Amino acid sequence: MHYQCLIVDDEIELAQMTCEYFQMFDVSCAYVGSVAEYDEFMRENTIDLLLLDVNLGQQSGFLLCKRIRETSDLPILFISARQSDDDMLTALQIGGDDYIKKPYTLSILLAKAKVMLKRMAGTPLDKDEGQEAFRLDKDTFSVVSDGNRIPLKAREFRLLECLYEHKNTIVTKEQLFQEVWGDAYFSDGTLNVHIRKLREKLERNPNEPEMITTIWGTGYMLKL
Repeated sequence: MHYQCLIVDDEIELAQMTCEYFQMFDVSCAYVGSVAEYDEFMRENTIDLLLLDVNLGQQSGFLLCKRIRETSDLPILFISARQSDDDMLTALQIGGDDYIKKPYTLSILLAKAKVMLKRMAGTPLDKDEGQEAFRLDKDTFSVVSDGNRIPLKAREFRLLECLYEHKNTIVTKEQLFQEVWGDAYFSDGTLNVHIRKLREKLERNPNEPEMITTIWGTGYMLKL
């Protein structure tokens, strides 16, 4: 069976309440309480989005995320009571697409989930003639640069897609947060981690970027 969302959280009452709320707004959702239950669930079902707690009893959502990233670009939205910026950065660095701190507001969590689901179902980017040296492939979440195909994670691709749509012009941080994350009020750390990952994959020298340049105090520009 296919579900749009799966919640992995050992706070079963909260997971159940969140699941029921999502279903009220026509987002098909299921929940499990452990990594073992996640593995069992995924043997018989498919999902579009994973809502993943960090603390799962004796198990770790971070470890599950790392395992998933070895084979899949499944969007992962962390939901956790851990409040530190270090935890958030860890979640993003190992492949999480977003990090929501508990206690969360159900309506806000649903809005963020819907944004991620909508972007996953988005239409392919139009390819401009003359841009073959750098083009995006929505079907495979990859970029072709100088003849080389470079696979990207889902959030990295959406960030690059946004910069590409506004190439050679300044894109503000607030605009990137709004268009890529669906929320203009994320911390700079979230964006910085993803920009760094893109530079490591696309730039000849990530420490001296020529393609994705920083416009200090404002945002970024993709130079093509």
